[in-house]
Amino acid sequence: MTLLITLLAFAFALGVLITIHEYGHYRVAIACGVKVLRFSIGFGKPLLRWTRGADRTEFVLAAIPLGGYVRMLDEREGEVAEAELPRAFNRQSLSKRAAIVAAGPAANLLLAVVLFAVVAMAGVREPVAILGAPPAQSPAAAAGVQGGERVVAVAQGGATQAVQSWTDLRWTLLNAAMNGDRLDLVVQPAADAPQRQIPLDFSSSTRAAEDAGFLATFGLHLQSPPAEIREVVAGGPAQRSGLRAGDRIAAVDGKPVATADALMRAIQQSGGKMLQLQVLRDGALFNASLQAKSVEISGKPVWRIEALLGGEIPTVKIQRNPLQALQSGAQRTWDLSVLTLKTLGRMVIGQASLKNLSGPVTIADYAGKSAELGWMAYLGFLAVVSVSLGVLNLLPLPVLDGGHLLYYAYEGLTRRSVSQRWQERLQQGGLAVIATMMAIALYNDLARLLGQMH
Repeated sequence: MTLLITLLAFAFALGVLITIHEYGHYRVAIACGVKVLRFSIGFGKPLLRWTRGADRTEFVLAAIPLGGYVRMLDEREGEVAEAELPRAFNRQSLSKRAAIVAAGPAANLLLAVVLFAVVAMAGVREPVAILGAPPAQSPAAAAGVQGGERVVAVAQGGATQAVQSWTDLRWTLLNAAMNGDRLDLVVQPAADAPQRQIPLDFSSSTRAAEDAGFLATFGLHLQSPPAEIREVVAGGPAQRSGLRAGDRIAAVDGKPVATADALMRAIQQSGGKMLQLQVLRDGALFNASLQAKSVEISGKPVWRIEALLGGEIPTVKIQRNPLQALQSGAQRTWDLSVLTLKTLGRMVIGQASLKNLSGPVTIADYAGKSAELGWMAYLGFLAVVSVSLGVLNLLPLPVLDGGHLLYYAYEGLTRRSVSQRWQERLQQGGLAVIATMMAIALYNDLARLLGQMH
């Protein structure tokens, strides 16, 4: 069932994003008076075909759903009747041609704004920004993070920005790390304690920030769920010790335990020796003895109590009115576009790992996972991919929309167009670059997939 959901979610995402992109080209071409011959979703053999409109434009759904195109009347692709010459794409002004080409990526970026806005208006529950205890030698620990602090704001450059959720904070931190900024976290250690500031310096972290696990390595992560037993395996160590679902572990060997992570560390550090637990059940404390059993994983012993750990983490519902939602959607789209361009730029100059490139397998995986979480998560996923598609199509590679815009920029500056011979040469180079990027992305996909199987 999960595989079916993944495939359907991926197919739907591709269909929506490609259709919106091509519709952008189509709609602006019509507005500019250009005759559109074919609007195709997919390549290869047509599966469905119909015509509509005064120009009898052919609409096609083709067999290979990895892209699409809008074919317009153009003297470079065939003879054009003299009466229709004013409607040929190549006869249009430079500004009209540029607008038609830019409309596809623009449509994807506009879709992202709308989708982010819809999610913001509907409201989503997000984890409260409570910091987990950092590793002892991490930069966050050195800065003064102890764990359990709730981040209420971020102060940077004389301005203070409120933090609404962990998602909000995580985005701010990643942007700061990518830019090598310094900032202060305004935290509330406890409900009745005064606020304090924790200075963070990301000036030497710009390259490390490209790694997906950067924040955790820096020592910044969301506090894990409470040390609660959610489920026990029949006959396992947890059940034999008398533990059951709903029990909260208050202490291990006399040391207080607040989170599931802390409990798991205590279990791993036990080495199989008997642990003395203080357990809270229905408001009453009692003692229990627990001995984990050893399971060998990759040749190393791992200690298990055969219980599912972790209670509910505090969440907050983030919901905005329509105007705020549109502003938020536009800002998120802009921030994500800039982040994508920065990452790609750093890949080109060798300051970021090519492992950041993802292909269809990873996208399909995230499509399925987000669909299982519900419509709001799936719409958020669509928005992120739509931003990526829009930005990537604006790259100055000859086979992409950005390459054509580069030609038009040259034409605008020199008052002459790029020769057909040079366009063919550049297109071959562009195809080689795209093929290389796709090969790397697919390799990364397979590496991730195989890594998950071990």
